[in-house]
Amino acid sequence: MADKRIDILRQIGACGSISQAARAVGVSYKAAWQAVDTLTNLAGTPLVARAVGGAGGGGAQLTEAGHQLLAAADAMAQARGAVLSRWQATPHAGPALARLAVRTSMRNQLPCVVERLLVQGQIVGVQLRLGADGVGGVGGADGAVLASRITRESAELLDLQPGLAVQALCKATAVRVERGGRLASAAAGANAPGTHRLPAKATRVVRGESGDEVSAELVGGLQMVGFAAPGSGLRAGSPVVLVVEDNAVVLALAEV
Repeated sequence: MADKRIDILRQIGACGSISQAARAVGVSYKAAWQAVDTLTNLAGTPLVARAVGGAGGGGAQLTEAGHQLLAAADAMAQARGAVLSRWQATPHAGPALARLAVRTSMRNQLPCVVERLLVQGQIVGVQLRLGADGVGGVGGADGAVLASRITRESAELLDLQPGLAVQALCKATAVRVERGGRLASAAAGANAPGTHRLPAKATRVVRGESGDEVSAELVGGLQMVGFAAPGSGLRAGSPVVLVVEDNAVVLALAEV
């Protein structure tokens, strides 16, 4: 109910501008873009039609899918409110419900499908294919491969099995962004075990002394955020490679 991403989407529908939506909700313009990117990843289809603008940030309007998501979110909020009003006064169920409704600081939230499980003693390698249906996500292109390295107990508790839809979560600081192109293709064959290289295109770059923050679009339309070296020279439109280690990927199940 306190998810600002939904509030940002609602404000975009009301005012037709991402920058105005950011001001209305009280977040930065960059955070508003990230909210739109994450929701688009999770929905599997564009929620906002954007037009590039000048200093004002350009115009934006909700797609039909965006309107549907807002309607569903309103219905979920009403249902959740009814449940909480019934149980929040109880000594055990109330606190448990509140703690289960967890939000996360991980900015990369990607829908995936479990492809296979590789059991190695107490460790399970979970091979994933990006996209809500395993075929690339928003754009419907061939899905990229990712993996997560978890304990056997975690795999059992989540009841992981091939074909199961999950969310892959990863901190932006755990994603290394390198320049793409032919040199990146040549280096791809020399991956260290447990390392995955995802080709992408930079969409936004924020310079920083500790590293350049890069928002990028994967083949198929999914969005990720990572960091390149300071002074990387990357800019919007640059081909990049997102390097992710499997022990940095957390798996989550969404129950509706």
